[in-house]
Amino acid sequence: MFGLRHASRHRDAVTQLLPHRTLALLLLTLSAVALPHVLRLPWWISLGFVVCAAWRYLVAVRGLRLPTRGLLLLTTCVAMVGIFLTYGTLLGLDAGVAILTAMLGLKLLELRRRRDTNVTLYLGYFLIVTQLLYVQSLPMFAYMLLLVWAMTTLLISANRPGGGQAPLEHARLAGTMLLQAIPIMLVVFLLFPRLPGPLWSMPDTDRTATSGLSDSMEPGSISDLSLSDAVAFRVEFDDTPPLPRERYWRGPVLPEYDGRQWQQPKESHPVLPVLEPLAGEIRYTVTLEPHNRRWLIALDMPLQMDVSARVNSEYHVSSDQRISNRVRYSAVSARNYRLGAELHDDSLDRYRELPEGSHPRAQALATDWLQQADGAEDLIRIALTHFREQPFHYTLQPPLMPDDPVDEFLFEHRRGFCEHYASAFTVLMRAAGVPARVVTGYQGGEINPSGGYMIVRQSDAHAWSEVFVEGDGWRRVDPTGWVAPERIESGLADALEDPAGLSLLSRREASWGRSLQLRWDAVNAAWDRWVLAYGPELQAQLLQRFGLAGWRDALLLMTGTVIVLLLLVALVLFLPRHRRGPDPAADAWERFCRKLARAGLQRAPHEGPKDYTERVAARRPDLATAVREVANRYVASRYQPPDTESDHLRALQRSVAAFRVDGR
Repeated sequence: MFGLRHASRHRDAVTQLLPHRTLALLLLTLSAVALPHVLRLPWWISLGFVVCAAWRYLVAVRGLRLPTRGLLLLTTCVAMVGIFLTYGTLLGLDAGVAILTAMLGLKLLELRRRRDTNVTLYLGYFLIVTQLLYVQSLPMFAYMLLLVWAMTTLLISANRPGGGQAPLEHARLAGTMLLQAIPIMLVVFLLFPRLPGPLWSMPDTDRTATSGLSDSMEPGSISDLSLSDAVAFRVEFDDTPPLPRERYWRGPVLPEYDGRQWQQPKESHPVLPVLEPLAGEIRYTVTLEPHNRRWLIALDMPLQMDVSARVNSEYHVSSDQRISNRVRYSAVSARNYRLGAELHDDSLDRYRELPEGSHPRAQALATDWLQQADGAEDLIRIALTHFREQPFHYTLQPPLMPDDPVDEFLFEHRRGFCEHYASAFTVLMRAAGVPARVVTGYQGGEINPSGGYMIVRQSDAHAWSEVFVEGDGWRRVDPTGWVAPERIESGLADALEDPAGLSLLSRREASWGRSLQLRWDAVNAAWDRWVLAYGPELQAQLLQRFGLAGWRDALLLMTGTVIVLLLLVALVLFLPRHRRGPDPAADAWERFCRKLARAGLQRAPHEGPKDYTERVAARRPDLATAVREVANRYVASRYQPPDTESDHLRALQRSVAAFRVDGR
């Protein structure tokens, strides 16, 4: 019996801190905050968070006891050790988010006072911010903004007596506060001095590379990438976009070969080839998605780029830092060019190298061609004619070639993707003594009619060869175009026998769903450009439009504007307002008094509810029970603390509506 009374007192104390409905909303909201992190957190942290939330709810509704501080301290130490063993550190983004999530879950089991509730909500705000360090997309930002509104609503409820009542009023107040903060947020966002880099950034050298081209190529590497419809980069052209056959986007150049894999050189050759533009220029701006490597993309062949980058002897353009965040840069490329026409054999020998004893049948075939050919030009023609006339097939699902990927491809299966053709062609050229190398990048792209820019997806990933011709320099040769010309002119889907494995966006089939996705991509592109990529350059352009010289003027303008906005908010808050309508309980009581007045039982101005009803009960004993019930419910509605298990106001309104005097 004593245990039951103790549990009841404990449950009542918890309910006074947070009513059951408010507590349930708090736990659901914090779970929604932690939800986006589930896939990147260790499973035991996510499970522990759910257990802590469930335990805390059962404490409130079933009267269970909260854990002792000793048990919480022990659990905290175990969690910290587990996080250290998982990540090898307690520092960094991933480990920090794991610690924050674990501490938030354990804090739920310390909710004994209002201060604990406030601390828990503040931890939730911090966890919301950490999500934006991983994903800054517009849907995620909207989701986080919704959670901020919910958290602010709970913060208001938790700090008002009887916080479980009037949830809509608290939600409206939280929304009003956020709307009032938006103008100040915009002013600070636009005018606060921007640092180089993205809006949200945290260095983390342990993060793995995201989707994109690799620094090496082997059979299957690009065909796997082509199944993705993720955006690789977007391009805005100053003038008319290039023709489909001109849309070769140069990425990593791979001259090193071990018999199966093509790689970038460990050291670049000191001789930099001379690039001579021969035709018109194409000016454009690239917005490159993060891929966590150093390579940059440019239309083949780039002449200028307004980004910190370097060019090696393969004319591979790379950044000084890993592209771990979205990068936007302008570039100029030549429609036609001559690259390295003055190079000599001593700098070209490494482009003829093949591993000793590799691909014997391919080397024998190249030797036969060499005896027939009259120079490199003729040798290239013979090789491309071979690919076109023999029964080669372009497919995303080539058979496995575990022993010799080149000989098995050329003489047995003859089914492959672009990396198979580029690799085999380059090997054949080297076997014939012609300098050659593999170039990876993207080929193609589609114009988004909703935004007027070009989208290049991961499914447009491609590989081709570059062959050195004496007197003409490095020349692009794409053997895939001789086997499947539709790949170059129309895109990947038209070149495949069965494009069903490609996504809807990669297939480029006209449909309302695809049209809707392109419109949404235009919205995301605008978000990326004007919000996530809002850096020093865009801010400088904005300041120039306002006639501001630099960051000092911007700070003065920002400070002055924020002060004016705060004064306006204060003015709105403190100006006299129109008198609000009557309190619902008072309105019901007045209606009750009017009913009695019509029966000659007028309330005196000095009479309170109890005195008045007792006088009515004395004069009309037949009404005593009804009038006392109304009076008690009115007093409870106006003066008693809210009770989660009963609605005094609604009961008062029902009693007044049902009350009759002499049938009236």
